[in-house]
Amino acid sequence: MPSTYLPVAIKAARRAASVITRAALDMQNVRVENKSVNDFVTSADLAAEQEIIRVIQQAFPQHAILSEEAGQIGRSHSDFTWIIDPIDGTTNFIHGIPQYAVSIALRYKDDIVAAVVYDVAKNELFSAARGHGAFLDNRRIRVSACKDLNKALIGTGFPFRSEDDFEGYMDTFMRVTRRTAGVRRPGSAALDLAWVACGRYDGFWESGLKPWDIAAGALLVQEAGGLITDLKGGEDWLLSGQVCAGTPRVFGQLLPIVGNVGPIA
Repeated sequence: MPSTYLPVAIKAARRAASVITRAALDMQNVRVENKSVNDFVTSADLAAEQEIIRVIQQAFPQHAILSEEAGQIGRSHSDFTWIIDPIDGTTNFIHGIPQYAVSIALRYKDDIVAAVVYDVAKNELFSAARGHGAFLDNRRIRVSACKDLNKALIGTGFPFRSEDDFEGYMDTFMRVTRRTAGVRRPGSAALDLAWVACGRYDGFWESGLKPWDIAAGALLVQEAGGLITDLKGGEDWLLSGQVCAGTPRVFGQLLPIVGNVGPIA
């Protein structure tokens, strides 16, 4: 079943990417608005979102859609919900930093079953269908073989909202930095998770995320042989917005540092 829906997600992502690419070449005409402090939306976000919604509704008019800008669309009682972020990494996009992506996932009941993360600037298409593996373009991808946290490169995202726990985060950041080979914060959670899936990162953690930030990337990690949980080691990552992911061995060493759990055997 999941593979039936993946071509539609890929088509929608490519349509959105065309809109975003045109906008990136003409940034002086891109409108930027503040949704809240340090949280932006652009006319490119909105135009890309409309392209994605149009493609999905043409193919599956009975499905629901949850999108970052438009909110809930369609039948709320549907077993199928598309979870969309037209530009994950909008702040990067606004500043011309080539680290942003289209993120599209399909949830069937409680499971993410199809996912696409399209790195627009680098023209890299990450995709996954539950039970069918994860891919970068047409190449099967796996998480890295890293087993030791002290050799691991870890991704994260810094807090940016006024109500976020900056002090707690910086304490965690220092603990992780002291135990690893390095920590990176490029600014797109969808791409961070895709990079775990393809072995560029060995692990990742962040909190304060929304479903559209992590739904697609989470399936990529799982289908690439990695692990992902919330920061309590549970399965509530989609709604809690708290994520720890990585190779099986690195995940087991990272979660006790960043989360609210004891040592993992």
